[in-house]
Amino acid sequence: MTGDDRLTIETDLVRRLVAGQFPQWATLPITRVTADGWDNSSFRLGETMKVRLPTAARYAAQVEKEHRWLPRLAPRLPLPIPRPLAIGAPGEGYPFPWSIQSWLPGTPAASARIADPRRLGADLAGFLRALQAIDPREGPPAGPHSFFRGGPLAVYDAETRRCLRALQGEIDSAGATALWEAALAAPWQGPAVWAHGDVAAGNLLVENGRLSAVIDFGSCAVGDPACDLVVAWTLLSGEGRAAFRTGLGADEGTWARARGWALWKALLVLAEGAAASRDQARRVVAAVLAERQRSGGRRSATRKWPTC
Repeated sequence: MTGDDRLTIETDLVRRLVAGQFPQWATLPITRVTADGWDNSSFRLGETMKVRLPTAARYAAQVEKEHRWLPRLAPRLPLPIPRPLAIGAPGEGYPFPWSIQSWLPGTPAASARIADPRRLGADLAGFLRALQAIDPREGPPAGPHSFFRGGPLAVYDAETRRCLRALQGEIDSAGATALWEAALAAPWQGPAVWAHGDVAAGNLLVENGRLSAVIDFGSCAVGDPACDLVVAWTLLSGEGRAAFRTGLGADEGTWARARGWALWKALLVLAEGAAASRDQARRVVAAVLAERQRSGGRRSATRKWPTC
């Protein structure tokens, strides 16, 4: 394990797990995915499949959740999402359930050529609106399994204020505190809707310059969709961000909470994250603060956000 208790998973272990539990696929080549994730390590299995293995116990519940819900969500979405194929059991010294899913072609948006940022923003907004329109009944309410994505932003209030204290003198602490408090003052009052939970550049695939698929629904939940709007500052900018917000029809309260989600994560990375990630986190903090300043820092409304 690494110092943060996450498992380091090697290709040979994956090969033994597949051969022992799914012998029909034992002869297929297995290669580590270059753009690997945090919650799961992913390996390509042959040409059409991938293996996903949780890296720590706190991510293990995502396996069954994706296996249950992805087939129900997929027919109602305008872009491909992974198709669950099998669930593996602990074995070979690996302690958690794991999954085999369909492989979706494309390059993560973080490193892809984006032909038209406005089109990307609009396409992503259309995907999220379709997700939010799916019947949320029986869906998993936000909680520890989603790291409270879809839940109230106040869950992370103490952590955010700790980071703000730690970053005194390094960022605009007064502006960041005001933004955070404005986000807390705009609680979600609409009906629960589906949220992906981790709409990040690494989970958006691009082909021929356009958004082609969305992956990694491990943090999905039903609740407040504001957490899915963080991508407005972590990937989009300018016209792309404007097209995204217009396509969603997000009200001021939802947009304020989205800025709060973006600020929370960026502050956490700045205060406690790896050095390699801090420049991006600093840019996100600057972007959300600048936008709120341009908007006049007005108090956010708590209107319902129409999703269909």
